[in-house]
Amino acid sequence: MHTNSLFSHRSEEPESGVLYLVGTPIGNLNDISSRAINVLRKVSLIACEDTRHTKKITNRFDINNRLISFNKNNSFTKIPKIINFLKEGKSVALVSDAGMPSICDPGEDLVKNVKKNNLETICIPGPSAALTALVSSGFPASKFIFEGFLPKKKNEREKILSEISENEKTTIIFESPHRFNKLLKELKEYCGGEREISVSRELTKKYEEKINNKIDNFIDIFKNREVIGEITIVIKGIERINREEFNKSKLKKELEELINAGLSLSAASKYLAKKKNLTKNLIYNLY
Repeated sequence: MHTNSLFSHRSEEPESGVLYLVGTPIGNLNDISSRAINVLRKVSLIACEDTRHTKKITNRFDINNRLISFNKNNSFTKIPKIINFLKEGKSVALVSDAGMPSICDPGEDLVKNVKKNNLETICIPGPSAALTALVSSGFPASKFIFEGFLPKKKNEREKILSEISENEKTTIIFESPHRFNKLLKELKEYCGGEREISVSRELTKKYEEKINNKIDNFIDIFKNREVIGEITIVIKGIERINREEFNKSKLKKELEELINAGLSLSAASKYLAKKKNLTKNLIYNLY
């Protein structure tokens, strides 16, 4: 009797010279897979974002293995060392503090270098905050855009916020608690206060919270509230028919340019309303 290839699997023993990308829990330690535990036990060493954080997993599941730190502060010097480990025939597991490695962390550069050196990578899938928040949001999930943490530089940040305001696809972004209220105000400026978003925090943990609401309502909800835990924001895309209406910042800029060129507010609003197939009142109120 032949085994169906659909259910065949690789050896449970880590292979030499292979980088394993191991998904770890985003909060609830019970979400780790038995395959991930096995690999973490048997690889030559584990490269982790923060050894103190990974020790919570290794202690819980009796994993006695060598841990080395690998993060944005030391990746430049650690990548060549890890490549040498692999070339020597050692197996290395890469983990982040939570979720899948190489998403919003220097694991991306490590994988790129591993590929350049014709070495192999094997992914051990695990939890993802982005996908968990997306499928819980109720927004269209078949096509989506993941932006991670928005850039801090003003020009780069404004460019992405402008793109988000025009996206027909659902967009997922991350934000830290101390910058969350600022982000809400930026989203209102670019997407309008009526845009629906879903805010998830403390996913899979005891005090998990998921809220769907309009941006204006979120600003009120979190105005005087302490925000704790990393946050995942899912932003509903715009309907094609309402594309120009929702891109208010771009429309406002066009209105101001017409007024600066000499048109009255009324005339400029009337012109844009006809051009964009919108109501004159909607454009007039942007000024």
